[in-house]
Amino acid sequence: MNRYLSIAAFTLLVPAAAHSQPAESLSVPPDSPRWDLEGEAKLSEYKGEKALLLDGGAAILKDFEMRDAVIDVDVATPAPRGFFGFDIRLPENGLNYEEIYLRQHKSGQPDAMQYTPVLNTGRNWQLFNGPGFTGAVDIPKSEWFHLRLEVTGAQAKLYVKDMQNPALVMDDLKTGVQKGQVALMTLIGETYFRNFTIRKTSDAPWQRHLPAMKPNVITKWSISPSFDGLARNLERPLTAEESKSIQWQDVEAEPPGFVVLYRFREAPHPRVTFQGDFSKRLDPQAGMKVLYARTSIHAPQEQVKKLSLGYSDDVSVFLNGQILYRGRSAQGFRDPGFLGIVNPENDAVYLPLKKGDNELMLAVSELGGGWGFICQLDEVP
Repeated sequence: MNRYLSIAAFTLLVPAAAHSQPAESLSVPPDSPRWDLEGEAKLSEYKGEKALLLDGGAAILKDFEMRDAVIDVDVATPAPRGFFGFDIRLPENGLNYEEIYLRQHKSGQPDAMQYTPVLNTGRNWQLFNGPGFTGAVDIPKSEWFHLRLEVTGAQAKLYVKDMQNPALVMDDLKTGVQKGQVALMTLIGETYFRNFTIRKTSDAPWQRHLPAMKPNVITKWSISPSFDGLARNLERPLTAEESKSIQWQDVEAEPPGFVVLYRFREAPHPRVTFQGDFSKRLDPQAGMKVLYARTSIHAPQEQVKKLSLGYSDDVSVFLNGQILYRGRSAQGFRDPGFLGIVNPENDAVYLPLKKGDNELMLAVSELGGGWGFICQLDEVP
């Protein structure tokens, strides 16, 4: 199965005992038959060195399964823009795995490198951002430099040039997948790899390091199946009959409060026209998906509450069958450089609650980058 064409074509310190019995390093040269080349990946040369060339493709190491390991590789990229790095613990179905990559066009910026869990084929970089997920690093242009990835249980560390100090510490790997293959990858951008080695290490204890839950986050929701976003009027609430006909699934927000919808629904992969042409941002986007999420808010008396919300990519907010808010936060929508990073400070709406139970419903649409939302219910200042 070609995991990449469908998607990309478009540590903490551990006790010394965890590494007490190091395995022999496996060195895999660029021309080794152990590489399964997918997409735009091939054997090439760069600056007189034999190398794997990836430009929107992947090189998967065949007949090798890793849990914990240390991965070393030299890399060079002359491309002005790109995304390159590692996919680890790849299962056979390719649905869920961990991805760590660098952006050479963001060299020195706070998101020059990023870790994202891939869930149901969807990258979640808009949801998982900040410490443990993104970081600044200088990325050499058109020069060979070294990368090292240390994977230990539910944590990992990425080293860039400096092998003594990690550039990015990933304190909580999110997919829960513990074993799988390893791959070198690029989404776009001419990138060369050489001197690849991998060494398995003894399994570290599997310990999740979850962040604290944000205060006043709404955690309990029910979600609908996903629908064609263009086939529905997203400003119209569901009728009682429509809501009754839906098979709702109970889900809970995960710390710090996100409902990560790719955990429950397959990711869409539309080609978003306005991300390359800002004038098309109001055009219908074929392939957009939408689902509904509902919860109940009990009010002891008639009152107004502030709902702070972050979402990806579009949302309609309904209270007791009436629309109160419509927002769009997709990458490239608000301005050409807008990323659509999700946090509860993105937007706010004030809920006029009646005494008793109130139904809050969201229609959340997705184009890419992470499907999810976070809702925080606060007193009005």
